[in-house]
Amino acid sequence: MTPSTELQRPIIKTELPGPNARAIVEADAKYVTPSYPRPDYKLVAEKAYGVWVEDPDGNVFLDCNAGVAVCSTGHCHPDIVKAISDQAAQLIHLCGTDYYYKHMPELGRKLDEIVPIDGPTKSHFANSGAEAIETALKLAMYHTKRQKFISFFGSFHGRTLGALSLTSSKKAQRLGFARQALDVVHVPYPNCYQCPFNLGKCDDGSCCMGTVSWIEDRIFNTTTPPEEVAGIVLEVVQGEGGYVPAPTEVVKAIRQICDKHGIMLIVDEVQSGMGRTGKMFALDHHEGVKADIVCMAKGIGSGMPIGVCTAKADIMDWHKGAHASTFGGNPVAIASALKTIELLEGGLVANSAEVGDYLKAGLEKLKEKYECIGDVRGMGLMLGVEFVTDKASRRPDAALRDRIEMACFERGLIILGCGTSTIRWSPPLILTKENADVALEIFDEAIAASM
Repeated sequence: MTPSTELQRPIIKTELPGPNARAIVEADAKYVTPSYPRPDYKLVAEKAYGVWVEDPDGNVFLDCNAGVAVCSTGHCHPDIVKAISDQAAQLIHLCGTDYYYKHMPELGRKLDEIVPIDGPTKSHFANSGAEAIETALKLAMYHTKRQKFISFFGSFHGRTLGALSLTSSKKAQRLGFARQALDVVHVPYPNCYQCPFNLGKCDDGSCCMGTVSWIEDRIFNTTTPPEEVAGIVLEVVQGEGGYVPAPTEVVKAIRQICDKHGIMLIVDEVQSGMGRTGKMFALDHHEGVKADIVCMAKGIGSGMPIGVCTAKADIMDWHKGAHASTFGGNPVAIASALKTIELLEGGLVANSAEVGDYLKAGLEKLKEKYECIGDVRGMGLMLGVEFVTDKASRRPDAALRDRIEMACFERGLIILGCGTSTIRWSPPLILTKENADVALEIFDEAIAASM
């Protein structure tokens, strides 16, 4: 089930980037769009295996990012490689929006078993998370005959124009694109560490519920009548916004709001789904709460490009030709997804929970050690470490975060920032406790060297 190698630690042989890597970076600058939001460090991948990434100069890195939470089963898992190879030898493409093959209903049937939606479902297949979100938006508008949406500050749902209307995690994502394409109002996300209402948690440790009040008492009575809202789009754990989990009481209240007003609850599980949080979906942590529409991508394909929008069957009621995709539901991508889910159910979701708890405990110890670590949060192998100038003020320290990110890279550990001053931990779900020990040791050294 779990690929293994003799390698136990990163191997850094050259300056970073090395000469071969530098040549690739230079060629990239000449021929590739400058719009990609790459970090300050220059990682060039030549090959990867398990939790390890090797660059063209022979440097080997411990990967605790997994291609931004995509390579859920690890890099080039032999079972995934075989599934891809076997399928590619049989059928690569025929366009499932015009013709039929077994792969779409097979994956649809499996998702019907596991998605956090009550009752029968149907699925639309796309190529990315942004496309899955676009599908959900169109579907919600079609089904409800409404046009408004509610999203959250700090959210990330993609960069296509519809998805971009929801997205609000960074200024750079919207700069230069004039008005948003859809009628979307943003509300504060329930971040108890950096409470947007300056209230913090209640005496019993529960959320202040300011987000819920903002929706019900403010925007519903001013800019956004509930009878005109097609959907509320929620990341149960915000991804690019800083790996922030929503409190259960807020998730339940949002579900109740949707039920009361006939609004679709659209749950974005693109980054948090497929075992990342120690359960198959992040919404599974909130007992009794189900979605109307769930969007998936990233970890479902172990690196193959696939996005899925799954909805209640009676919601996915649109007419023939309403929405389609030439490449969506590609047989090779679906073969990888089916094998991915098999591996997740076969032990990797459980490993995510167990090793995630172990890694989080190690990060909590570093929080006790360093004044600059304000918060450690998350579930499974979706963990965020927020850096601040000091614990009393909780003032985000983005510059320190960036230095630590670079210091980790120089020592052979791949991590990536998110939010204002957070480092995300999203390693392959095959990560072992021994791998976590090495990562924690390097992270400790990087923090000490960066202060």
